[in-house]
Amino acid sequence: MNKREKEEYLREYALLKAKGKPFFPYAVAKDAVMACVVMAVIIGLALLLGDGLGDPVNAASTSYDPRPEWYFFWLFQLLRIIKPSSLTQLSTIGIPTLAMVMLFLLPFYDRGAQRRPERRPIATLAGVSVIAAMAYLTYQGAQAGTPDATEVPTPAAVTRHGPAAVARWNEGRLVVAQSGCEACHVIGQNGNAGPGPNLTHIGARLPRLAIARTLVNPTAPMPSFKNLPPKKFQAIVNFLEAMK
Repeated sequence: MNKREKEEYLREYALLKAKGKPFFPYAVAKDAVMACVVMAVIIGLALLLGDGLGDPVNAASTSYDPRPEWYFFWLFQLLRIIKPSSLTQLSTIGIPTLAMVMLFLLPFYDRGAQRRPERRPIATLAGVSVIAAMAYLTYQGAQAGTPDATEVPTPAAVTRHGPAAVARWNEGRLVVAQSGCEACHVIGQNGNAGPGPNLTHIGARLPRLAIARTLVNPTAPMPSFKNLPPKKFQAIVNFLEAMK
């Protein structure tokens, strides 16, 4: 801000101050009234709709889709984009903290006296970029699949056999995800690196019968899948056999 701009600002501020009203009690009274209105709306909604965030927890359910509330969808999607587990801290703490610090420092590196958005390109661009990024990530997070989904592209060998083969392979992918295999194995870009081996290319290393025998008589600590319904057991075998 140069000397001329500062003088214009002080002159305009003095005129507005002479016409205005003191902060107390006028502004305080308006804020108090608005706070009471907001509290009344919240209490009314709680009485009308209830105070729960969802259905009661059912420990026996295997179809529950664990998702955050809508205002955390952007962070949910950020975790899906940054997949390596070693970068989890970066996606959950580093990136949001960096964006917040940049917004806090905005008044220090954009010190222009103008208030019109088109005359404050740095501030306007920073604010619009943050809002647009969070809105986009929120939309993507709302449209994303379940967090435990096995994100593996359908192998070409499966697609060549037609829609029925793709449907069987997708069924196996769903059963594998619901069975908790990713707790000990890497499958594509999902799962944990151990104690079990990487299953991304297991079909190229083991034939179908060997995969089935391993599921029935596995090496500890892997549990046996011999008590699975035959349809689900075959679905897992079909899925793993196609992983080449």
